[in-house]
Amino acid sequence: MRNGLILAVMMSGMLVACTQKNVDNQKIESANTALELTQTWDKTFPLSDKVDHKKVTFHNRYGIELAADMYIPKNVSGRLAAIAVSGPFGACKEQSSGLYAQHMAERGFLTIAFDPSFTGESGGEPRYMASPDINTEDFLAAVDFLSVQDNVDPERIGIIGICGWGGMAVNAAAIDPRIKGTVASTMYDMTKVNIEGYFASENTPAQRMEKRKAIAKQRVEDYKNGNYKRGGGVPDVLPENAPWFVKDYHSYYKTSRGYHKRSGNSNDGWNVTGCQSFLNQPILAFASEIESPVLLIHGEKAHSRYFSEYAFEKMTGKHVEGVSTKEGNKELMIIPGASHVDLYDDEAGVIPYDKIENFFQTNLK
Repeated sequence: MRNGLILAVMMSGMLVACTQKNVDNQKIESANTALELTQTWDKTFPLSDKVDHKKVTFHNRYGIELAADMYIPKNVSGRLAAIAVSGPFGACKEQSSGLYAQHMAERGFLTIAFDPSFTGESGGEPRYMASPDINTEDFLAAVDFLSVQDNVDPERIGIIGICGWGGMAVNAAAIDPRIKGTVASTMYDMTKVNIEGYFASENTPAQRMEKRKAIAKQRVEDYKNGNYKRGGGVPDVLPENAPWFVKDYHSYYKTSRGYHKRSGNSNDGWNVTGCQSFLNQPILAFASEIESPVLLIHGEKAHSRYFSEYAFEKMTGKHVEGVSTKEGNKELMIIPGASHVDLYDDEAGVIPYDKIENFFQTNLK
């Protein structure tokens, strides 16, 4: 029963989402629409008086227009080191990614926090779809955009990925040598969790086939109905037997602390078929070939900690559990006592901004 509850809740925003919640369906569209960007400040955090802020857009290699918030440190001149930030998986740039971006801008970097394809204010139809390929490309497109800005040094660009976009960030670093430094905070490997289930609890061919069949059936229903069924976000009301980490998500996405109207996790989640390709397109296959520095940050108590440990092992060949370690220019930093969501915002005060600043100051030069 406990595993069933975990899957039903977590698939809401993080997994293939074979749940059958009764939420509003989304009408199928076939073409991009013009982006409508909110010009008023509507973040889950206050605007810093140390940065200038503006909305920007850029396109990826698939022609999808992406929306971003740009944060520029005040009273600086010349070409700056730059950082692109995205995540968590199913969130929007008004949440964690914007917070990280603003903090890094306060420390002298030009930063952007962007909504990935099909989500938030970014383009892409149908909405609330995900793809290991396209979402990795979103990071590469952000590097394209930053590389041609007059106030950015194209040789000093790094990226930060949070939660599921931590895995995408590491994957991006494996394919793009323009990325000179990568931080993955409280990361998920979204392909691993879709393929295997949490803690390898669904890691047999028969279990994977059941997922494939369920998604295939839903595709036919969606096509027949002319709507994409949504999987549902983090539940409005927690079940009595909800695992502690589900409560952790709820405390962020469903409260004034982190709720946002454009966040899938705060509302109706991904499409049920949205992560189908994650089932047979594992990322991190070439993580061992990443030459640039990578910093993985995770909470000691996070249910997801094993994803960072797995990524560290893929990059270095070294297996560790629950301890900070470094091998060459790859580092795993474990935050004592921290949960997964503690690294989403400043409520717990444990995000190691000084460490992240030092990492980029050292490597973006």
